Amino acid sequence: MRYAAGIEYDGSGFLGWQRLAEGETVQAAVEKALGFVVDHPLDVVCAGRTDSGVHARCQVVHFDTDAERTPYALRQGGNSRLPPGVSILWCQPVDPEFHARYAARARRYRYTVLNRRVRPAMLRHYLTWERHPLDADAMHRAAQALVGEHDFSAFRTVHCQAKHARRNVHEISVRRDGEHVVIDVQANAFLHHMVRNFVGSLLLVGRGEQPGAWVAEVLAGRDRTVAGPTAPSNGLVFLGPRYPRRWALPEDVAFDGD
Repeated sequence: MRYAAGIEYDGSGFLGWQRLAEGETVQAAVEKALGFVVDHPLDVVCAGRTDSGVHARCQVVHFDTDAERTPYALRQGGNSRLPPGVSILWCQPVDPEFHARYAARARRYRYTVLNRRVRPAMLRHYLTWERHPLDADAMHRAAQALVGEHDFSAFRTVHCQAKHARRNVHEISVRRDGEHVVIDVQANAFLHHMVRNFVGSLLLVGRGEQPGAWVAEVLAGRDRTVAGPTAPSNGLVFLGPRYPRRWALPEDVAFDGD
């Protein structure tokens, strides 16, 4: 039987999603917990790997098991064995053809900046602090140059292992919510550090250090050394992937279209 599960985690105490030879990772914690419940080793496949310090509101995974367990037992039993920073939100059987990564048609990220003169004390692991006033409207206008299918070489890390840099950004928005500036991005897929590099460049526009048209110039130039710095990881949350409704997954990860 193949199962899909939605997983929420605080990435602060982990070296990212992907299992490593040494160090705490989310994948290793999930595989250990669910493996205990089904009484055999598990290989858990995720929709999108996250870096060290990056959080997830609903990472989607799939795994296979011959053990006879109810979805409730998998969820509750798994949660009883997981560290406090990881929680299985839901678990359900799916078609054997479902693949958490390859079936996803979109992925969503949110980056939050606390924009005030005083550094944060509360929620500091989920925010990036910017003391200089930001023009969120200017950032939003500049960000629209990133919408569509482009070569995003200017916004990928040199360590990115993707075969090519073409991605399709469905939408990107920048809005102010009181003291917070929130950047939401949805794309078919992302390159390594792509969202954090978007944010690093948009912050230069928000501070008035670069004109709005500069983001389009950076994109067209395809030169990573010209773009802004990589924004810190702690402000980034993987909201989750989206799948065609034919897979019958929860509404929060449903996608209209094929």
